[in-house]
Amino acid sequence: MSAEAKTVATTRIPVGISACLMGEKVRYDAQHKRSNYCKEVLSQYFDFQTFCPEMAIGLGAPRPTIRLVGQLDDLRAIQATEVPRDVTDELSSYADTVRADQTQLCGFVFTEKSPSCGVFRVRGYNEKGNNISDSSRGIFAKRLMEIWPHLPVEESGRLNDPDLCENFILRVHAWHEWHNEVLPSLTPHSLIRFWSNYKYLVLAHDEKTYRKIGPLLANLAVEDFSALADSFFALLMQALEKPSTRASNTNVLQHLRGFVKDAVDEIECQTLNQLIDQYRAGIVPLIVPLSMLRHLLARHPDTYANEQRFLQPYPDSLGLRNKK
Repeated sequence: MSAEAKTVATTRIPVGISACLMGEKVRYDAQHKRSNYCKEVLSQYFDFQTFCPEMAIGLGAPRPTIRLVGQLDDLRAIQATEVPRDVTDELSSYADTVRADQTQLCGFVFTEKSPSCGVFRVRGYNEKGNNISDSSRGIFAKRLMEIWPHLPVEESGRLNDPDLCENFILRVHAWHEWHNEVLPSLTPHSLIRFWSNYKYLVLAHDEKTYRKIGPLLANLAVEDFSALADSFFALLMQALEKPSTRASNTNVLQHLRGFVKDAVDEIECQTLNQLIDQYRAGIVPLIVPLSMLRHLLARHPDTYANEQRFLQPYPDSLGLRNKK
């Protein structure tokens, strides 16, 4: 079986998303903030499940706006009603409900700058109305990330960045594989096989964490194997959060080249070397040397190399490695 045939989910993966991004008119002005990329492209691969914390706690639409107000270390979600209403605890509590009820989710796409759903660049204000922060998190998003560590999250606007988009989608697929194919019947053997398949992908993202995982898994005959597995997966997701680079991807391509170099003829070997060099120099995208490498591994299979998720961590049809 070829490398392409065994590496990605064949069904749509459940992912949470802010309801306004899917065209639902739930914003404060009773309008939406539809993301065409999520609605038209990613929905072919993700089974998006929509959430609007403001609507869930009964604020309705249209509604008075919410701001994050207070001190930097204690911003509260305050609705601008005649008598200002603090909805912080309600939004946080709804995050707890989502975490408890939606365990199947493998990621979440939030709305940027939202005082409930923003992740990276939400404004905070002091009691006088002065801007004191441009890097806070929305209350719902912040709480969900606290109680669901390492769940892949991203903001819709950042998905326009090819590297950030690729990184999010890669992590969603890794999360899905672990929780749906490995964790339900976890054994030392299945954990080692999963790690074996992800080694080169992790190496491409974070070599330091890659080198921490080996010693962690050196002894699986521990009393609390489940805790060890949790620690392993946390490290793996931590590593994948870091973006890969041309240098790190080149390093992995060169490692994988070693599995075919003695089986191919001189012209094929020279061509592959040239494509890897051109990728390293920024002349061609990653998909170019990767496609030839996968072709050669299909002709000259190696069980270990062909199973590497680096070769295809998500569907090629997304076109993400055409831009990387």
